[in-house]
Amino acid sequence: MATKKFQKNKEDFTCEQCGAEVTGNGYTNHCPKCLWSKHVDVFPGDRAATCQGLMEPIDAALESEGYVILQRCVTCGHERRNKASKDDDFDVILQLTN
Repeated sequence: MATKKFQKNKEDFTCEQCGAEVTGNGYTNHCPKCLWSKHVDVFPGDRAATCQGLMEPIDAALESEGYVILQRCVTCGHERRNKASKDDDFDVILQLTN
């Protein structure tokens, strides 16, 4: 049986990096204020990762459909790309592009 590659999970959370209260919309995967997240998924939304380390935003790039944020887990080194959200702090995104 094939594994579903994306599972929508609408969850609110407190950012473990900056303490911001984040309201999830089912696609929210990082804090809109500091852009950090947590290594909880193998595939988006599955909550199957055992690492649980914080994911640091290390780069951002403008692509055809908008900005993409590159994150690296500070515990295991796993990297993942996330689409920027309209709610993300654009100044923080711009700082990552330099």
